Amino acid sequence: MPTSTERVAALVASVGTWYEKPGCLAAGKMTKDLYPYTSMFSPIKVNRLSIKNRLVMAPMGNISMAEESGRPNTKMIEYFTARARGGVGLITSGLVPVSHGVDPTVTELGSLSYFPRIDRSRTVFAGWRDIAERCHAHGARFFIQLTPGLGRVGSPECLLNKTKLPVSASWNPNFYMPALPCRPLTDAQARRIIKNAGQAAADSKAATIDGVYLHGHEGYLLEQMTNPAFNRRKLGAFADWKAFGVKMVEEIRRRTGPDFPIMYRIDLSLALNDTYGKRMDAVASLKKFKNERTPEQTLAYMEALVKSGVDLFDVDLGCYDNWWLPHPPSSMGPGCYLEVSKIVKEHFAAKKILSNAGLPVPVVAVGKLGYPDLSERALRSGDCDMVMLGRPLLADPEWPNKAYSGRVEDIVPCIGDQEGCINEFVEGGHPQCAVNARTGFEDILDGSELAPAAAARKVAIVGGGPGGMQCAVIAAARGHDVTLFEARPELGGMLVPGSKPAIKFDIVNYLAHLRHRVDQAVKDNGLELRLGASPSATELKSGGYDVIVAATGSKQVRPPVPGIDSPNVRLAVDVLRDPSLADGAKKVVIVGGGVVGCETAYWLAHELGKDVTVVEMLPAFMKGVCTANRGWLLHYLEERGVAMYNCSRLTDVKPGAVTVRRNVSKTVPDPLVTWTPLLPENIENPFAPKLRSDERDEVLSCDLVLLAAGARPDDSLYHDCVAAGAAPDIRNLGDSFALGRVLEATRAAYAVATAL
Repeated sequence: MPTSTERVAALVASVGTWYEKPGCLAAGKMTKDLYPYTSMFSPIKVNRLSIKNRLVMAPMGNISMAEESGRPNTKMIEYFTARARGGVGLITSGLVPVSHGVDPTVTELGSLSYFPRIDRSRTVFAGWRDIAERCHAHGARFFIQLTPGLGRVGSPECLLNKTKLPVSASWNPNFYMPALPCRPLTDAQARRIIKNAGQAAADSKAATIDGVYLHGHEGYLLEQMTNPAFNRRKLGAFADWKAFGVKMVEEIRRRTGPDFPIMYRIDLSLALNDTYGKRMDAVASLKKFKNERTPEQTLAYMEALVKSGVDLFDVDLGCYDNWWLPHPPSSMGPGCYLEVSKIVKEHFAAKKILSNAGLPVPVVAVGKLGYPDLSERALRSGDCDMVMLGRPLLADPEWPNKAYSGRVEDIVPCIGDQEGCINEFVEGGHPQCAVNARTGFEDILDGSELAPAAAARKVAIVGGGPGGMQCAVIAAARGHDVTLFEARPELGGMLVPGSKPAIKFDIVNYLAHLRHRVDQAVKDNGLELRLGASPSATELKSGGYDVIVAATGSKQVRPPVPGIDSPNVRLAVDVLRDPSLADGAKKVVIVGGGVVGCETAYWLAHELGKDVTVVEMLPAFMKGVCTANRGWLLHYLEERGVAMYNCSRLTDVKPGAVTVRRNVSKTVPDPLVTWTPLLPENIENPFAPKLRSDERDEVLSCDLVLLAAGARPDDSLYHDCVAAGAAPDIRNLGDSFALGRVLEATRAAYAVATAL
C-alpha cells in the first residue's frame, strides 16, 4: 500500500495530464445519472450542530464587501443571503483577520481594512448578526473564517506606507517581492493573536454565528507558524511548529465551551518539493521551504487538533508559491483533490479518531466539485463526508436547489477562469463572477430588473457569442420580440475554438448551457434564431427594429511582417476550430503569448505531440491572467518542453522558417517563473532590475506558424447602423465595443437586456 507521501506525489505528478486517465473527462460533465442525490441532501451532525445537507459554501474572500470599519454591509449580507436561499447547508465567510495591530498587511492607513472585521468594536457586531440571522431564515448554517493574518503572503505595500516589515514565523521572503524580508513574530505577538482568536470566537458565538473556521492552509500566517517549511524557530514557545495551532484551538474552545463547532482548513502538503523538484535547491526564494510538513506529519498534527477541540476539516494541497494547487483553475481536472480527502478519511478511520463530542470527524472534500454526479458519487463511496462548493455557488447560487429538484441542465456552470472571483481581489475589486452578472451586486441587482418590460420592443441582436446569447435570452424572457443572428452555422462565438482542448472541459459545459438556454427561449419566449445570417445595416433598417444590439465580436490581428500571408501561416483560433489544419506539421511557432497562444501551445504539445515554440513581445506571458491559471499553464508548458521566448517579436516568415528578433539581455526576466506573481500595473517594485535591450535575430525552423497576436473590436456593423439610422436605439456589446473576457460580455449582456 503506498504511503500518504507517495499518494500525494503521484497526485501532483498527474496534475498536468489528468485528462489522460480513463473516465476523468466524463466526470466533469453536468449530468444527472445519479439523481436523486440522496447522499448530498442527507443531514449531518458536527459537534451538537445539525446541518441540513452535505453542501458547504467555500470561503470566497469577502474583500471590499464590508465598510472600511470592517462592519459587514448590505452588499455582503445580500451576497450570503442569496446562497442561503439557494439551498446550501453550511456557509463559510471569507478571511476575517484577528491580527490587526500585529500583522501590518491586514490593516490599511487610518486603521481601515479591505477585510471584514469582528475584532474592532461593537460597531461591527450588528452586521454579523444580520448575516447569521438571514442565513438561518433560509435553513443554512453560517461559520466565520478567522485568520491570524497573511504574513509573508500579505501586501508588501506596508513597508512603503507604514515603514513596517511584513511578519512571518521566521525570516522569510515576501511572496510578491522576494527581496523584501518578513520578520519573525515575537512570542508575545503570537500569544496576542491567540488571545484575539479566542475573543473573536466568543464574539461570533454571541452574534448567533454557528461556528468558527480557522484558515490554516495555503501558506497564510497560521500555516507559516505550523509548518516547518516556514517555521524554523529554534527557541521559545512556538519553536514546536504544532504549538501555535494547538494553543489557538484550545483558547477558542476555552472561550466558547464544548459544544461550539470548530472547523479547520488545512493542506495535506504544500507540495512544493513535488512541484518544483531540483528548483527547490536553485531558486533563492524557495530554498528555505524544502523542509515542508509531510502528509504523515500533517495527519499527526490533525490528530492533535482534534484532541484540542477541532470538529471538522477540509483538506487540499499547495500554497501561494504553487498557487494553482490551492486555487484549481479551469485547466485542472474535476474532483482533483478527492484522493486527499480519502487519505484523511482512511487515516481517521484506521486510528478511530473521534471528536471531543464523541463523533467521527467529518472531512470536507474540496477542488472542482461543481458537477452533481461527481459530488454524489464521492459521498456515496465514502471519499468524503461533505462537499465544498465555492466558485460554483458564485456562478449559480441556486446550484443546490436545482440539483435537488433534478434541474441540472439549468445550473449555470463555473468556467474556472477566476477572473471575477480571484483576480478582482488582486486588482482591488470585490467578489464577482464571469458567468453571473449579479454576483457581488445582489444589493443593487435584486431580480426586479428581470421583471417583464413595460412595453415589448422589436429587438435584433447580431452575434451569437456569450454576450449575444445571454442578451437575447434575457430580453426575450422579459417579453421583447427578439431575433438573434449568428453568421456561423452554430452558436458560441469564441467559446467554440476555446472549448477544443481537453483542459477546457468547463467551457464545453458552459457552451452547452448557453445553447440550452437559447433553445428554451425559442420554445418558451418566442426567440427567433437565424444561423448562418450576417445582416447588413441596410437589411436591419428594413426590418423595422426598435433596438439593434451589435455583438459582432472581434477580428484577429496579423502582424505587418514580410511573408505573413504565406500558406503556412494560420490563425490559432482557426486551427482550434479545425484541427486538421495542423495535420502534417511537426514544428509549430505560435506568435503571441497571451492566454489563447499559451492554451493553443499546451493543446498542440500535450494532445497532438507537436514541437512548439511561443513568441511574445512583452516580458511576461499571459499578462493580466489570474495567477493560478497562468502559473498552471506555464508550469506544464515547460514540463512538456515548449520553448517560451519573451521580449521577442516576429520579423519575417519564409517557407519552413521564421525570423524572430530576441532581446537576449541578462535583464530579461525568466518567463517561466511561477513561484512569484506578476504585480498589478499600479504597484511599483523598487527591487525590479531595469530592462535593457540587446536584440539579436534568430531563425526558427517550423512547418506551421499560428497567429495569436491579439484582436481588435469588429465594430463596423455598429457604426454602419448608427450612420444609417437603422433603429431608434442602437447598442454595442462585448468585444465589438472593447476587447474583454466572458466576464465583461456577461456584465454587458445583463446590463443591456435589463435596460430595454
